[in-house]
Amino acid sequence: MKLLRNFFRLIKIELVILKYDLVHVVADYSNSKFLKIIDLLNPWHYTKVSTKYSKGQRLRLALEELGPIFVKFGQLLSTRPDLFPEDIISELKLLQDKVKPFDSNLVHNELQRAYGQDYKEVFLEFNDAPLAAASIAQVHEAKLHNGKEVAVKILRPKINKIIDKDVSLLKSLVTSLVFFWKGLRRFRLKEVVGEFERTLEDELDLLKEAANASQLKRNFNDSKILYIPEVYWDYSRTNVLVLEKIAGIPIADINSLKSVNTDMKELAERGVDIFFTQVFRDKFFHADMHSGNIFIDASDPKLPKYLAVDFGIVGSLSLEDQEYLALNFLAFLEQDYYKVAELHIDSGWINKNTRPELFASAIRTVCEPIFEKPLKEISFGNLLLRLFQVARKFDMEVQPQLLLLQKTLISIEGLGRQLYPDLELWKVAKPYLQDWFKNRYSLCNTADKFKDSIPDWISLVPALPKYIKNNIISNQQDKISKQEVKDNNLSDINSNLKTLNYLVVLVVIVLGYSLFLK
Repeated sequence: MKLLRNFFRLIKIELVILKYDLVHVVADYSNSKFLKIIDLLNPWHYTKVSTKYSKGQRLRLALEELGPIFVKFGQLLSTRPDLFPEDIISELKLLQDKVKPFDSNLVHNELQRAYGQDYKEVFLEFNDAPLAAASIAQVHEAKLHNGKEVAVKILRPKINKIIDKDVSLLKSLVTSLVFFWKGLRRFRLKEVVGEFERTLEDELDLLKEAANASQLKRNFNDSKILYIPEVYWDYSRTNVLVLEKIAGIPIADINSLKSVNTDMKELAERGVDIFFTQVFRDKFFHADMHSGNIFIDASDPKLPKYLAVDFGIVGSLSLEDQEYLALNFLAFLEQDYYKVAELHIDSGWINKNTRPELFASAIRTVCEPIFEKPLKEISFGNLLLRLFQVARKFDMEVQPQLLLLQKTLISIEGLGRQLYPDLELWKVAKPYLQDWFKNRYSLCNTADKFKDSIPDWISLVPALPKYIKNNIISNQQDKISKQEVKDNNLSDINSNLKTLNYLVVLVVIVLGYSLFLK
């Protein structure tokens, strides 16, 4: 049954591609003669689709028809003006918050299901016209009975089943690809799909999104550069999220920002600051930072403030990931490619037998041209692609836990290009990373870490004598076994261990007393 369902889904994908004549679009950009021949065999090529809609419109409509996973892919592509022409980008941007909304009757049904009562009993006012519509949910303006204005996010009906089908298909495709092409295994495609599936699962539970918003709000509680709206927990459910309504200029509306004399350079640099603060201070970051999710409070145009929404996708890093990233960023900024190579090898991302000088030389060839240039002359996306090409020669494995971070970096690049093309991203980042490194490895910070670990060490003290005893007995028994000694004088050992126990206790008492005096 599952195989049959996937088969029909594949057929539908192929029909949508043909219906919107996307083969012709790809053939044009790739200049592939083979694809152009295939396109001539497509019966839809001779219909009005090609003339009625532009290339960008056809791509957007196809992604919308294929469903949420494909829409999200289109959202990512919309942040890459370096890869696609403006007509394609402008259409893909509509996927961020201009997806076709679902009917108001369905909205009322979902609210009824969530609250167990008529939505008019919950909201004093409710606007049926959606404020924004995306692939998984849409947002409506409303007012609570206490007079507070709110934004109500509602999941699309039956969205869970739709996503389950596409994820199941994706898993089957990846399994087949990895089976037939062994070289794909190092890309860890199964783990990547698993990570994508977990991300989608989080987006389908709006209470998780509420928790993400609350965490980010705590992290930036008194911030002058980023504001997170308040969550109204009493009104939020798994399929409905109620947040404080915010007012600001969409970050993509460059003309409006400039019309109020917004300092675009300051705005762009604050965006970089927010990203690095989330990653290297909090290890927790908003991972869906496309232009549809960010607004600007320009009431003070010289010190503009970011307003963020949509917290369904967030990323978190382990301490090891954070430290690895920081050291790599610093090494890149210092143009210490040998250090970058060593870090990759030490982390296990590159084979341990790799000669670091060879890998460093390959990285230098890719990275050296990008430094000391403004952002408008640097494509971080192209840099990543070239790095992957180099890494392929050294059997580098893809790290699924960092995919969200890579996606966020690409979004930051796209926003930076729109706001202030001359922004020198690396120059803004370098002082921040240097300060992080100094604080991270300062004497005071090391002392604080040691102090924080004291309770853990003290909790181990009661078990220490027993551990030492068992270890000595084990070592002694191994020694006796190897030497084939028949007489095992355990009584002497126990006698010595008792003396050792007393010594350990005495040492612990002395150390504890010394710490108490200090």
